[in-house]
Amino acid sequence: MGLFSELRRRNVFRMAALYVGAAWLVMQVVDVLEGPLSLPDWTGVVVLTVLAVGLPIALILSWFYEVTPAGVTLDQGIDPGAGVKAAGRSLDFIVIAVLAAAVLMFAWDKWWTSGPSPQSIAVLPFANVSDDANNEYFSDGISEEILNLLVNVPDLLVISRTSAFSFKGKNVDIQTIANALNVAYILEGSVRRSGDQLRITAQLIKVESDKSLWSETYERELKNVFAVQDDIAAAVVDALKGSLIVDELKATTTDPKAYTYYLQARHLRRSGTSIGLQQAEALLQQALAIAPDFAPAWTELSHVYREQTTVYGLRSSAEGFELARHAVQRAQTLDPNFGPAYTALAQIQGQYDWNFESAIQNMEKAVLLSPNDSYALRIAAGASYMYGRLDEAIRLNKRAIALDPASSSVHWSLGRSSYAADRLEEAATSFQTALSLNPGAPKVRFQLGQTLLALGDLAGALAEMKLEPIAPYRLAGLAIVQHELGNTEVSNAALQELIDEQAETAAYQIAEVYAYRGEADNAFEWLERAYVNRDSGLPKLLPDPLLANLREDPRWVLLLEKLDLPHF
Repeated sequence: MGLFSELRRRNVFRMAALYVGAAWLVMQVVDVLEGPLSLPDWTGVVVLTVLAVGLPIALILSWFYEVTPAGVTLDQGIDPGAGVKAAGRSLDFIVIAVLAAAVLMFAWDKWWTSGPSPQSIAVLPFANVSDDANNEYFSDGISEEILNLLVNVPDLLVISRTSAFSFKGKNVDIQTIANALNVAYILEGSVRRSGDQLRITAQLIKVESDKSLWSETYERELKNVFAVQDDIAAAVVDALKGSLIVDELKATTTDPKAYTYYLQARHLRRSGTSIGLQQAEALLQQALAIAPDFAPAWTELSHVYREQTTVYGLRSSAEGFELARHAVQRAQTLDPNFGPAYTALAQIQGQYDWNFESAIQNMEKAVLLSPNDSYALRIAAGASYMYGRLDEAIRLNKRAIALDPASSSVHWSLGRSSYAADRLEEAATSFQTALSLNPGAPKVRFQLGQTLLALGDLAGALAEMKLEPIAPYRLAGLAIVQHELGNTEVSNAALQELIDEQAETAAYQIAEVYAYRGEADNAFEWLERAYVNRDSGLPKLLPDPLLANLREDPRWVLLLEKLDLPHF
């Protein structure tokens, strides 16, 4: 009898299937219980090692022993006829039972446990109930600062500001908000401010039972606002209990007047206007004149300078980025553990310095310091994308979406990485989700059009390109799709309009059109112009599918070397 036949006769193969199925089931149980039982991080590794060591032992024992209706006996003691068949059938039943349990465990994890994490929370914007409606920036700021404290709690999933604030001003009930954000708890409240007197109320709601677990009202002076934030965050952690283990939560304190200027400036920067940015700069200068050691204000000022430069052109690149760099370096000197400062520095390094390796290192530091900061995760994903690390970019974007499900920008970022990784259906879904959250979002339709083009839907691609709100992307998209449709004259007309109107600011998009159309010489000429102009699109060339026709050209490697990008 051959070895294979003897292994089958002695049920070694059945034992291998039984052991692997049981081991997988054990690992799933460990994974499920790790959080609720507060098991150490190394538990899974130890269990897996023990199971791996046990596999050869189980196979060796199965060679010498058999499971029979009479019990476990040595193999030579079994009748090679019916006895062996009965032993095999016994193992078959056991294997089937284990595999059925594994399937049920998989189904439970995949479909039946898709509800919110029992330790997840959204902090809604606290209502402004002051007599002065202009105090809304202050009530928003208080709730955001409490959110930022809770973000530092390990194992607590805190929905980001963008998603939590997306329901502001809408008549939506708590249950609907919780379902949309996939959270188990909601923190809401109100702020009344009269001069330096504050009245802050807060309550924590358990969504499943629609009951308030904790509520409190604080009558304080403005100078005590940081202590109130600390108290509310600590009360939330205490009410959730479970496996949450955290050091004492302490807000970064500063002069109350400087803090008020800071909150107002942050509110104005997010208004999305050039005037708002200029007003924010003035307020931050006032805040820092009072409290020059307040690291968050320096970081916020860095964002203001960078956005004045990249979004509105209020400063030259050299001036704006150097001011932004000085501000964020000051913040890092004051507080080396302030995560958002590393994110701000990485954006400067990626957008202006084109030092992508340093940008990635700073983003890794930012994510390490603020692991639940969805903005940091999205910027880290962008840095990985520019460096061609698409799997890493996708992973980081998915983490960001779990924290910020209502952010159009995060879904766009995931779509961009998925498209470059040739995961076209996933990319299209992400872009469509981004548009459902913000129909006017810039660049989304341009990239959805590219994705539909790659999927062979030329009519859909053309329709999306026509709806792109940003002119350079719209004209580039139309030139590309019309070329694919065989409409050479229409494609040339769109490209010429792009050159005539946007040559100084859209050199990279012009290069994309030439590259897609197979006109390599023109494409490299415009990429060189983009390099000289420090075009913000150029750092994205490594993973850009529109440039695929250039990658076999010797000039491609030279360009990557000039940008210090990997050329694999």
